[in-house]
Amino acid sequence: MNILVIDDELNIRKTVSMFFEAEGHTVSAVSNADDALTEANKKSFDLALVDLRLGTSSGLDLIPKLLAAAPWLKIVVITAYASIDTAVEAIKRGATDYLPKPFTPAQLKLILDKITQVLSLEQRLSSLQETLRQSNPDMLLESTSVAMQRSVALARDVAASDATVLLRGESGTGKSMLARLIHQWSPRQNRPFGVVSCPSLSAELLESELFGHVKGAFTGAVRDQPGRIAACDGGTLFLDEIGDLPLSLQPKLLRFLQDREYERVGEGITRKADIRVITATSIDLEAAAKTGRFREELLYRLNVFEIILPPLRERLQDIRLLAHQFLVFFARQNHRTLLGFSEEAGQALEHYAWPGNVRELRNVVERAAILCKTENVDVSHLPLNLTPSLPPVNLGDPVPVEKIEELHIRRVLANTKSLEEAAEVLGIDTATLWRRRKQYGI
Repeated sequence: MNILVIDDELNIRKTVSMFFEAEGHTVSAVSNADDALTEANKKSFDLALVDLRLGTSSGLDLIPKLLAAAPWLKIVVITAYASIDTAVEAIKRGATDYLPKPFTPAQLKLILDKITQVLSLEQRLSSLQETLRQSNPDMLLESTSVAMQRSVALARDVAASDATVLLRGESGTGKSMLARLIHQWSPRQNRPFGVVSCPSLSAELLESELFGHVKGAFTGAVRDQPGRIAACDGGTLFLDEIGDLPLSLQPKLLRFLQDREYERVGEGITRKADIRVITATSIDLEAAAKTGRFREELLYRLNVFEIILPPLRERLQDIRLLAHQFLVFFARQNHRTLLGFSEEAGQALEHYAWPGNVRELRNVVERAAILCKTENVDVSHLPLNLTPSLPPVNLGDPVPVEKIEELHIRRVLANTKSLEEAAEVLGIDTATLWRRRKQYGI
């Protein structure tokens, strides 16, 4: 852990620092409240020991200020003037524990073990919440595809290092999942894993999401926000669809990758963070760099270790394996007994182009698991665009316009290689096509 010791007695600072360093932790020690706030604003700490009396200042008044800079910080109040009232007040203001002076190394060790356990439980809870939120079964790693086997092997090799990783592949190929696995296989596995989707926010909000902001930095900034970089200190930050990062933010990310330094929005204090960065893209970053949409120097900084995930249409031998894995997951989730796929259904899965890749296969199997009332999924439980033939519908037939549109979109999707190509054929943008697919359950 990173530990901050705040005490106006030099001997206490030295003794406590030596103890924590002997336990393998990094310690910063200061004698007053101003220096404590300066350190807290420059660096991310896990634990702070705060003396109740700091010269003319009160350690109690310092607690909320430290928590404003780092809401996750665990604070232990230490004092030679222990009383029930001060202990209660310290806890009310946000302290985690209270330790009267003089204390022994055994008492410090007990506090340290307790805080370590609390932090570990919080990180495990956060990870579990994220897993539940994703509600997504892992992709089968024991792939029979040589290309996929190579990608997984590269991920395992690079996981032990701190190298920046660039994951390339079409949308839905499993880049997010592989990023999580790299973190889980790394020495940082017990530290935070954060995800930022670059296309999901405006440039201003994305900057705040990444680097944080201070109260009053912009309209709506009603309190300090540490940002994902500070929250992931010591862990891994995954930037999804990095090719959509606004040009205005690219120099700031480049600087952070080079120096691990940044500033919050609306604040001039330079901060540092120890983070492993993984990025992913489904676009050609080299082409984007040539047209000026992506900084070339940022591309070089990101592309330290490249891993390419093959599209599902190049992993035909994996389709039935993946489909069965998803079926087992969704059968259990829906409290159903499903054994597998009929031969006709299996062939339909294998003969489809899968423009949405593994994500699309997951959605198709989830739909089939809901519709199937027997032990085996049949072709009738699959979307129409996966079936060998679609029901004939001609212009002028007595059917709703929506049905004509649905069948036309299904046919175009079945005969194109990507959503972008299908949208171009249909004469609509990809966002509209995405909404139509959601509307018709395609």
